[in-house]
Order: sequence, then C-alpha cells, then structure tokens
Amino acid sequence: MADGSMLNYPALVLNADFRPLSYFPLSLWSWQDTMKAVWLDRVSILSEYEAEVHSPQRAFRLPSVIALKDYIPSARKPAFTRFNVFLRDNFSCQYCGEKFPTHDLTFDHVIPRCKGGRTTWENVVTACGVCNLRKGPHLPHRIGMIPRQPPERPTSWKLQENGRAFPPNYLHESWRDYLYWDTELES
Repeated sequence: MADGSMLNYPALVLNADFRPLSYFPLSLWSWQDTMKAVWLDRVSILSEYEAEVHSPQRAFRLPSVIALKDYIPSARKPAFTRFNVFLRDNFSCQYCGEKFPTHDLTFDHVIPRCKGGRTTWENVVTACGVCNLRKGPHLPHRIGMIPRQPPERPTSWKLQENGRAFPPNYLHESWRDYLYWDTELES
C-alpha cells in the first residue's frame, strides 16, 4: 500500500443505471469487497484512487467508483423502521419543526395507542422529546398539535431524495459527479 491505511479507501457503489444504490446511508463498499467484485467481473470501474494493493505478481489501483453490471431494482415499499420514519420526516419534529440529531428524536403516535391508534406509516411521526411529552395521550386536534406533514407511507424514491439532503461527512472528489444529479453544471 503506497499511502496510509487501506481502511480509508471505500468505493462508491452505483447501480447499473449509474445512480447510487442508496444515498442515506451512502452506498459504499470496503476496498476488500470492491476488489472481490472486480475480480469476479460483477462491476465496472469508473474511477480509481492513486493507492494500490499488490499481489505477488502485480499491482492494482483501488477503485473509488464502481457500477454494478446487473441492475438491482430498489424495493418498492420501504421497511417501516424508526430510522426510515426519521428520514421521511427529514429528522425534524413534526410538531415544533426543529431538526435534531437522531439520538434526540422519538416517534409519536398521532392517534395514541390508548385511543386505538396503530403503529403504521400513516399514524407515526417524528417528534422531539419535549413535544412528545407535551402531546402525550391526547388527540392532536384537541390540543392544537397537528403534524406539519400528514404521515404517509413514503416511496423508496422519496426516502432516497430525502437522504440526498444529508451528505456524509466525507465525500471523495471522484464521487461528486455521481451523487448530485440536480446540480447546475458550470458553463
């Protein structure tokens, strides 16, 4: 290895249509998984780092961007998870509108479970702890705490679009052309 630790060379993984498999979390593979996929001819290399790994016979530059050779369709219905509810609601409280780190968020049943509400996409919203406690077991219209956006089942596409608003802390320069399709090009 020419420079630094090999842990610092993830590859951005694109689907066969040259879009990331996911934006949040960003679809990244370790250099080991990437090299295995290259060796098995499952991906095309689109960009490489300057860094190399060596076998006894030759040197290989580490890929920084790869595209799958076979298209993988995205799930039509995203899983109902706490994280996906937060992502649907852009990590903001649906009552006060403030954005919070994930560890400061809860989810709230719009129609409380004690009043027959169910734990579904259509009845759960992201809430901060203060608003969740204030709303408690009450119906939203009775105490004037109506969610800013009505809760609904998001599409996978909608979650991906929301994820684009939260780029990771590190973006390698070779990834930028593949991540932000809606940015204006320089003339």
